[in-house]
Amino acid sequence: MRGVQLIPFYLITFAVSLFSSLVLTWGVRNLAMGRGWAAPPIQDRDLHETPLPRLGGVPVFLSFLIGVAIALLASLRFPALAAGLSLRSLLTVLVPGTLIFLLGLFDDIHSVGPYTKFAVQGVAAIMLFAGGLRILDLPVLFGARHLDWYIGLPITVLWVIGITNAFNLIDGLDGLAAGSALFSTFVVFVVAVSSGSSPVSLLTIALAGAILGFLRFNFNPATIFLGDSGSLFIGFMLSALALEGAQKAPTIIAVAIPVVSFGLPILETTLSVLRRLISGRPVFTADREHIHHKLLQQGMSPRQVVIVLYGVSAVFALLSLFLLWPGRSTLGLVLVVIGTCIWFGVQHLGYLEFWEIRRVAQRTIEQRGIFANDLAIRRAIEELRGASDYAQVCQILESAFSSNDFDGFELSIKAQAEEPPTIDDKRLRVRPGERLHFEWSKPDAPEFRDSWAAWNLTLELATTANRRLGSMKIYRFYTDRSLLVDANLLTSVFPVVLADALDRALVSQTVPVPEVTTRTDFEAAQAS
Repeated sequence: MRGVQLIPFYLITFAVSLFSSLVLTWGVRNLAMGRGWAAPPIQDRDLHETPLPRLGGVPVFLSFLIGVAIALLASLRFPALAAGLSLRSLLTVLVPGTLIFLLGLFDDIHSVGPYTKFAVQGVAAIMLFAGGLRILDLPVLFGARHLDWYIGLPITVLWVIGITNAFNLIDGLDGLAAGSALFSTFVVFVVAVSSGSSPVSLLTIALAGAILGFLRFNFNPATIFLGDSGSLFIGFMLSALALEGAQKAPTIIAVAIPVVSFGLPILETTLSVLRRLISGRPVFTADREHIHHKLLQQGMSPRQVVIVLYGVSAVFALLSLFLLWPGRSTLGLVLVVIGTCIWFGVQHLGYLEFWEIRRVAQRTIEQRGIFANDLAIRRAIEELRGASDYAQVCQILESAFSSNDFDGFELSIKAQAEEPPTIDDKRLRVRPGERLHFEWSKPDAPEFRDSWAAWNLTLELATTANRRLGSMKIYRFYTDRSLLVDANLLTSVFPVVLADALDRALVSQTVPVPEVTTRTDFEAAQAS
């Protein structure tokens, strides 16, 4: 009830912060452009074409402090407003927040490596933990048990560093990071008001005003960028305010609402880390595979992409607010909706890395079929080592390839007049003056023709003594079915063993073959 009574106070704080942000952003932008403090597009992922200043964090930080200062002065004039506010609680957040702002400002002017950033952010997170802002429990993982400090500290540091850099990571389009942060700030403010946390409410509403005023100049087409000083500061403040708000909130609100409300930056960070780990690239390398890049590649304009992602942030914010009234199935329903939307969204974006994971998972499911097919090839290799008759060789090949995913094969062997075969099969003919040819296909598959929709693998047949006998062409018609066979086994050991078996078989042949002198006669013989 008290939170509702303080709404006019919060509105005044918001208005002061908003007005200060409008004025300061305009001034910083003009000053930076006049002094030449504009950054040109120097990286492939930069989407702007003209130099623009990257000092947007300066007006955001200053207008936020002005809003908080005015609120504190008003509380001195009206002591009723000061209930629940303490200088210590404010400094617990503001001091490490200032450290993060200075880190980002230095990075905007010079260049700071990722490990240095993480080290400073870790120090700021430890300052929060020492001030009492910490993750006390994780009911999903540890039940209702209170966490010891040596468990809570690394989890708290991981949370702060993760959220801080998550908002920095989505700062790739005009207004995207600031707009997404505005939705998250609104959620944290509502949660703080509902739980009666005056310090969090005050700081959050001041931050919202600062972001909204800056967004006037940062929305597409932007005239000033947020920079690391802004994105890191906003991300850190939201992570810290979520921790402080969690101290008075019920467990489900403390854990679930911040995670859901920060959905877009958390999703972007998770996808980026997974993509780079899967592809074997360093985690800290930059690329053009972020969510907004993927949407741009699908033909959207930068403004359309930002509006779509605003909608995504709004959906995350709305779903997180449902958790303010937790029921027996509310959390499960929200998680199901979020999981389903993320699944279809990632599929629509078309990340190659996740397609590869799906392929590997499918191969794992089909591993039994792979074992069976590989064993058939290995069994054929063992049987071919003891084969000395041409008919036996052909029978072994038919048996091996009838159980794998190839649709047929053609065996073409150099055959001299003194090397006639003994097998009587209509598919076995001597083509005039060149080779012995044997074709086989599965009963339900048509015979292979070069003009049909099929691909083939040609194995050159050379004996152990390096005598070249011909080739074997294995073909398969195009299909959605995966090829369940070890290609290395098929292309390395198998051709040599087959060539040796054919060499032995051809030397032992004594029965002549019907002579075919023309292609017409050859086709007629096949038809018969």
